[in-house]
Amino acid sequence: MFIALSPSNPDPMYKQVTDQIKNAVASGDLKAGDKLPSIRELTDALKISAITIKRAYLDLENDGFIITRAGLGSFVADIDRDRLKEEKLVEFRTALKGILASGAKFGIGAGDVVRLVREIEED
Repeated sequence: MFIALSPSNPDPMYKQVTDQIKNAVASGDLKAGDKLPSIRELTDALKISAITIKRAYLDLENDGFIITRAGLGSFVADIDRDRLKEEKLVEFRTALKGILASGAKFGIGAGDVVRLVREIEED
């Protein structure tokens, strides 16, 4: 199973499932048309409530990542990779704003953050 849940993760279990499936789609580990495990199969494998998996699948369907067909199951949707990239950039922008605001309290500026990013990239 490609999903690993962590009780120490502050995110709710359904969000951990959702995020990991989104990441698998984004990385290409899951491709358009791939069948996802049924709610029952995932419930048994992860030892969590069926309601949790239903919520994750509903969120994924609402976000356009999966398509569910009654009696057939849930399948990975054909994702617009450019849209996915733009959504992730918006997420990064929000996180970076928080980092810069936090850093400003300690005299750490955007230049310091850029330097750190370059150092990390070189590693």
